[in-house]
Amino acid sequence: MPKEPIFREGVVTDVAFPNRGIMQAAVEGSAAAPFTSQTIHVKGALPGQTVRVTVGRTGKRRREGRLQEVLKPAPYEIDPPCPHAAFCGGCCYQTVPYELQLTWKEQQVKKLLEPVLESSNTIWEPIAPSPLVEGYRNKMEFSFGDEIKDGPLTLGLHKRGAFHDIVPTPGCRIIHPDMAKILSETQQYFAAAGASHYNTYTHEGFLRHLVLRRSFLDGQILVNLITTSAEGPDLTSWTKQLLSLPRDESIGGILHTVNDRQADVVQSDTLEILYGKASLTESLLGLSFEIFPFSFFQTNSKGAERLYSVVRDFAGDVSGAEVFDLYCGTGTIAQILAGAGAASVTGIEIVEEAVDAARINAGLNGLNNCRFIAGDVLKEIDTLEIHPDLVILDPPRDGIHPKALPKILKFAPDRFIYVSCKPTSLVRDLPFFQEAGYTVERIRTVDMFPFTYHVETVCCLYHQKKDFISVPYEPKDMEYLK
Repeated sequence: MPKEPIFREGVVTDVAFPNRGIMQAAVEGSAAAPFTSQTIHVKGALPGQTVRVTVGRTGKRRREGRLQEVLKPAPYEIDPPCPHAAFCGGCCYQTVPYELQLTWKEQQVKKLLEPVLESSNTIWEPIAPSPLVEGYRNKMEFSFGDEIKDGPLTLGLHKRGAFHDIVPTPGCRIIHPDMAKILSETQQYFAAAGASHYNTYTHEGFLRHLVLRRSFLDGQILVNLITTSAEGPDLTSWTKQLLSLPRDESIGGILHTVNDRQADVVQSDTLEILYGKASLTESLLGLSFEIFPFSFFQTNSKGAERLYSVVRDFAGDVSGAEVFDLYCGTGTIAQILAGAGAASVTGIEIVEEAVDAARINAGLNGLNNCRFIAGDVLKEIDTLEIHPDLVILDPPRDGIHPKALPKILKFAPDRFIYVSCKPTSLVRDLPFFQEAGYTVERIRTVDMFPFTYHVETVCCLYHQKKDFISVPYEPKDMEYLK
C-alpha cells in the first residue's frame, strides 16, 4: 500500500535560491520524540505566506515540500499584472512588488557568496535593476501542445508544475504587444486548419515551436515557426495573415524551420525564408549586432546594456591590454572591450553559429583587434600562446568545466571578471580562484529577468603577486574535478 501523503501547514519565513520558500513544521521523528520541528523547503512559496504542503523526501538538515495551497497571502502581495499568473510557469514573482524582488535577489546572492569569500573588504555594489520591467524580452520561445490531454491545440508556455501541458498566454506582459498578436493569430490559424502538434511520446505531429525575436533598435520582429517534416497546412496563407495584422511595428522576417530530432529543443535541420530576411539588427552601447535565428543573445536588450556596462566598469582601463573572453557567445563583451582600446581580444565559444555571428559583427563594427575561435574552452585554451592581462569568464549555467578551471587559472592574469547567471555555480568556483591567490574586489548583481528568480552576478577578482605564474596551480580538493 502506498503511504498516505503527509500534509503540513505553516508560515514561510524566508526565501532561498532558486525560488524556494523556507518554513518550519512538525514532522515525524523517533519513538522517543514522535514529532520534531524541521526545516522544509517549498518551491514556489513566498515569505509571509501561510501555506499547506505535502512533505516529501528527507535530506540531512531539511525536507522537501510540495506546495498544495496558499491559505493566506503575504501582506506585501499585490494583484498580478499578468492574467496568466495563476497557471503559467514562466514568472514566479508576479505578486511581488518589483523593489522587493530586487531586495530578495540581492540578499540571496549575498547569503550564498559571503560564506565562501575570504576577504572582508569585498565591495558589494547595489543591485542594478532592469531598465524595463514589462515588455523587456527580445526573444520568446513558445510551444505547441494542449492544455489538457487530447484537448484542443494550444500555443503558449508550459503550465506551472505540469511540464507537458501548454497554456495559452496571449496576455503575456514581458513581451511587446505585437509579439502577443502574432502568438494569438498563429494559434488561431493552425487550430482552424486542424493541424497537429508534435507528441514527445509518439514522436508524431507537425507543429513544435514558435520563436519570436524583436529588435529594440528598430522594432522589427523575426518570426520562426518550427515544425517537423510531416505534412501540415499551407504556410503561405499563414504568412499573409501575419503580414495583414494591425501592428505598431514591422515584421522583418518570417521563417520556417524543420526539426525532426526527438529532443524537445529548438534546432534546425533546414530553414526556409517565407518573407523578408533571416536576421535582425540590435545595438548595444554604440555597437551593432546582427542576430540570426539560432544565435545566442541576451534576451533583455536594455538589461544587457546595463550588464555589460558593469563589466566595462569593472574592467577599468584596458588600453593596450591583452584580453581573453572565454565562453564569449556572439562576442558582445569582446567587442565592447576591443572598442575600448584593448590591444587584442580573443574569444572562445563552442557554438559555431555564435562564432560566425561574432566575426560578422566585428566586421560591422570595424574592429580588427579581436578574433574568435570556435571550440570547447577546455581544449582551445591549450592553443593560446598570448599571456592575458584580463580574462572575462561568462560560462553557461553550470559554471566553468571542472577540468578547464586549473588551465584557466594557470594563465595568471592580473584580473578576472566572472559573469555568472547562476549564483550556486559561482559559489562552487570562487574558492578555487581564492586558493590561487585571487581576491574578490567587487561584486554587483544585475537583474535581467523581472518577475523571475534569475539574476546575473558580476565579480571582479585581482591578483597582486606578479610571480604567481611560476607556481603551477593544482586544486587541493580533487573531488571537484570528478
